[in-house]
Amino acid sequence: MAAPSAVTVASSPADRAAHGRRARGHAPRSGHGVFEAAPDRPDVVDVLERQSVTRVPDLVPIRYGRMLESPFRFYRGAAAVMAADLGSLPGTGLQVQLCGDAHLLNFGLLASPERHLVFDINDFDETFPGPFEWDVKRLAASLAVAGRNNGFTQKEQDDAVRTCVRAYRERMREFAGMRTLDIWYARDDADRMRGLLAASMDEECRRRTAEAATRARSRTHLRAFAKLTRLTPEGRRIAADPPLLTPLRELRELRGETSPDEEDKELQALLESYARTLPADRRHLLGHYRLVDMARKVVGVGSVGNRCWILLLLGRDDDDPLLLQAKEAQESVLAAHTGGERYDNQGHRVVAGQRLIQAASDIFLGWTHVAGLDGRHRDFYVRQLWDWKGSPRPETWDPDLLSLSGQVCGAALARAHARSGDSVAIAAYLGAGDRFDRALTGFAQAYADRTERDFEALREAVRSGRIVAAHL
Repeated sequence: MAAPSAVTVASSPADRAAHGRRARGHAPRSGHGVFEAAPDRPDVVDVLERQSVTRVPDLVPIRYGRMLESPFRFYRGAAAVMAADLGSLPGTGLQVQLCGDAHLLNFGLLASPERHLVFDINDFDETFPGPFEWDVKRLAASLAVAGRNNGFTQKEQDDAVRTCVRAYRERMREFAGMRTLDIWYARDDADRMRGLLAASMDEECRRRTAEAATRARSRTHLRAFAKLTRLTPEGRRIAADPPLLTPLRELRELRGETSPDEEDKELQALLESYARTLPADRRHLLGHYRLVDMARKVVGVGSVGNRCWILLLLGRDDDDPLLLQAKEAQESVLAAHTGGERYDNQGHRVVAGQRLIQAASDIFLGWTHVAGLDGRHRDFYVRQLWDWKGSPRPETWDPDLLSLSGQVCGAALARAHARSGDSVAIAAYLGAGDRFDRALTGFAQAYADRTERDFEALREAVRSGRIVAAHL
């Protein structure tokens, strides 16, 4: 994971600020406004196909089908493509623990362990150390692509990007003046978000923001329990909805492997391996539950094809559930393009990165390493399913809401980076003016153009029969 640099540990704030300003020499702020694909840029379909090799073959066409719904959906699934593009650009060298896939929909509302509604990054599959600007560029370009998807003018798109990057820059400057523990304890709860946005929101924005908070609070584990399970003669079990939700018992039947004793042993081994990664108090809490069922679930866009399991555990009785999600973790798409500590277990990488940059992580967050149905060992990270989790729906937004979302996402990203990186050096690099903001606006438009061309390349690959897409 990202660690404080020698400059951070050994130097005064003035020296750290000077270090940040020196980074402008090899990575000028205005230079971030340009994006040109490298001459040896790999074919975009080849990049996606290389990822597909390790995924569930039956699910890969679903991934492509979801990416083909729009350029914005394509962008969400193409983190590996952008990682290669970012890796070819001059970097600031100002390292943080990156989210790795900081697009608009990987921020949202979720529950803190204290049962407060907070706004934070909510996806860490690609987390890895790297230059802070990679996350900012991924977020900025997502706003431009989403704005185009909604038919907004270029000015409206640019306003959203500038608002986002300005919020990042200004909040990083705030963190540069704060004590270390104050940075660590900072969080964006719902009340703070309302106060932050009050001056910017009209009555319609306030109404929709309140509705989003209400929806997030309604997405509890009990609601997921009611939606995803049914009562059977054997008790509560996960309801089948193949291929999007397929219980393990049905997958085994398809392969002629129907031994319940062997199945129970494997499930118990998975749970015990995961439990050993939890703190002692959480492990004690988990011990009050018994594992009764498991199902493979299709989630997201870019993640489709990676193995994802829903685990149903019961406590006192059939009305005392705990639903966990175990999601396969593969090497970060950033790993090939930047230095950083390598982990023997990629689930551990995800969990360690999440704990470092998320202000309030799930109490059941852990990892495991198990044998899959094909006999291969695979890494997973585990968390609760649906714990007050609310995600934005940008296809319903107007330009003002896109800008407001950019503002809160940019501020949240700055908080995440300040926890793991040198806020003084980054703030000094960014400066008090808007040069970086304006540059990122140019980058976002250039990369949105690139995304549209890549989207067309994927469509052509389907039309030609090179790959197969399924729309589910």
